[in-house]
Amino acid sequence: MYNFSLHFNYNSMKAFILENTGAPENLQLTTLPLPDYNDNEVLIQVKAISINPVDAKTRNGNGMYGRLKEIQPLILGWDISGIVTAVGEKVTAFKKGDAVFGMVNFPGHGKAYAEYVSAPEDQLALKPANISFEAAAAATLAALTAWQAIVHHAKVQPDDTVLIHAASGGVGHFAVQIAKHLGAYVIGTSSAKNRDFVLGLGADRHLDYNTERFEETVSDVDFVLDTIGGNNIDRSLEVIRKQGTLISIPSGLNEQVTEKARSKSINGSFMLVASNGDDMKSLATLLENGSIKAHVSKTYPFEQMAQAHHDIETGRTVGKIVITL
Repeated sequence: MYNFSLHFNYNSMKAFILENTGAPENLQLTTLPLPDYNDNEVLIQVKAISINPVDAKTRNGNGMYGRLKEIQPLILGWDISGIVTAVGEKVTAFKKGDAVFGMVNFPGHGKAYAEYVSAPEDQLALKPANISFEAAAAATLAALTAWQAIVHHAKVQPDDTVLIHAASGGVGHFAVQIAKHLGAYVIGTSSAKNRDFVLGLGADRHLDYNTERFEETVSDVDFVLDTIGGNNIDRSLEVIRKQGTLISIPSGLNEQVTEKARSKSINGSFMLVASNGDDMKSLATLLENGSIKAHVSKTYPFEQMAQAHHDIETGRTVGKIVITL
């Protein structure tokens, strides 16, 4: 049981809001009332927040901004871990003092950049006692993306050959571990400096995307997880076996590429992750037994949210960037 009483005697909280799209400095730290929570929701005192590329894209006016632009105040972010401080009348899965984590209301208004967040109970899981709040927050949107792509969409089986692009990144480093857990043969791409990291995750083979063209050395792949987009999609289609699967995360498959995939008897699709408490519980089990681990490369205090956004926009993040409160 966690002590939250010292933090819950107030009716206001700090939060970052976005009034105008643009640079990271457009995120404004302000004071807001504590969020309301419905009968099926819990109120969470946030301990850690994970930062994702979609956060920065949305701040810039892309990403999820089209869905959220009419909301005021607009609070970005979806990935949290923290302590339950209050529960709705119909909540049965959690109680005050529970440590929880999850991706909240994605692709809607998650409102994670705040000291307190309300979240539906069916989007959360109990945080394993053997991992930190930082590691738990890191294992939300990125881990869910990898899990839903590999388990639900591609249905990866033992001995499948899986190619994971940007294998040292947020989604990629979870995807390597999940695919290995399922018994796949995993090939991961990254820069040479991250070779040891990718192999350390369990990848069977590493390809340096700066010096090797994967389509010249890889073939008969069952599943490709593309986290890069652009011409990487077309190149990936060259290495997939008939009836294999390509899932693209960042850019979607335009009609031309979808048609190319179909003409090669390949299943090609775009996937958008969605909040799901059952999937969070599956990830919690893997985190608890050590089958997967979240790699947190940098942590920042809440007040340095803008710097965290600058970092995520370099596109060179190894693992995850986390904000601590």
